[in-house]
Amino acid sequence: MTTRFIWTGPHDAKTAILFAHGAGTPMDSPFMADMAEKLGNKGYRVGRFEFPYMVKRRDDGKKRPPDRAPALMDAFQTAIADANITPGNKLVIAGKSMGGRIASMIADTAGVHALLCLGYPFHPTGKPDKPRTDHLKTLTTPSLICHGTRDPFGSPDEIAGYDLSPAIRLHWVADGNHDFTPRKASGRTQDQNLDECAAAIDHFLQSLPG
Repeated sequence: MTTRFIWTGPHDAKTAILFAHGAGTPMDSPFMADMAEKLGNKGYRVGRFEFPYMVKRRDDGKKRPPDRAPALMDAFQTAIADANITPGNKLVIAGKSMGGRIASMIADTAGVHALLCLGYPFHPTGKPDKPRTDHLKTLTTPSLICHGTRDPFGSPDEIAGYDLSPAIRLHWVADGNHDFTPRKASGRTQDQNLDECAAAIDHFLQSLPG
């Protein structure tokens, strides 16, 4: 199966970001579309794509659970190959929630320029005793995790206790839940949080050598 992309941002961008969705929402969800547009406006070429189970769901309307991690990792590697990034340009891989977790599991072997995770699922919801962080201890790819301070998949206190690689930086999304939506009482908006996340990603990528 050849990967289908939705591309956003300038065609002549020197950095491409391949952006995978989360477990339950497709590549054209409002979160994915808004984030891709904001990164495109920063000058990045952003390619959204779907894992095969989501493609099948789109084709026949039947709700399917995600495939197991090895199949998702293979699909991400296929997307990298199918994106056919221009030699000499930089490749960044990214994902929302599950998509970011899968990206983090292939980043080192894929030899990408950087990794972006938006709302990383540090543990299953309600199960902080089952962390998904073993591979994050040894990650060598420069990485930025944008994470809401109210995300049920990992609180600031829980994350502070993890042994994370020094290659990983964190951007805290103020009062954000897993989709970076703040409480109305905070005086903030989701769009503001997405803007700040895009700015943090741009700053991070611009700070990397090469």
